[in-house]
Amino acid sequence: MPTPPALAAWHHIVASRDMRALADLLDADAVFHSPVVHTPQRGRALVLAYLTAAGQVFFNPTFRYAREVHGTHDAVLEFEVEIDGIQVNGVDMIRWNDAGRIVDFKVMVRPLKAIQLIHAKMAAMLQAAAPKGA
Repeated sequence: MPTPPALAAWHHIVASRDMRALADLLDADAVFHSPVVHTPQRGRALVLAYLTAAGQVFFNPTFRYAREVHGTHDAVLEFEVEIDGIQVNGVDMIRWNDAGRIVDFKVMVRPLKAIQLIHAKMAAMLQAAAPKGA
């Protein structure tokens, strides 16, 4: 099965480390499920903020997708990365609609010390990106 356009667009964003194209790839009603935040984050603006922060935390030279399984509207991508000397293993589960826009993005991470590290780094990124006075 050829790579669906939405998945190819995601891979291009990851390879280029250029998150500017992400807004066009996200559906207005997209939902993000974080490995460290209990409630789903809803809407393009929040999903964009979370995925942009995640890009800053995860996308270093050691990041790679180790395995990929995809269908016509969804994919599971296993990734590996080293962050601050900790080996992180995780999964991105992505679903897109008929228009080729991401409607659901879920990240799962292991081990526990990786989750704790990512929680701290993501919190710092999101806080730095928050509008002043918000």
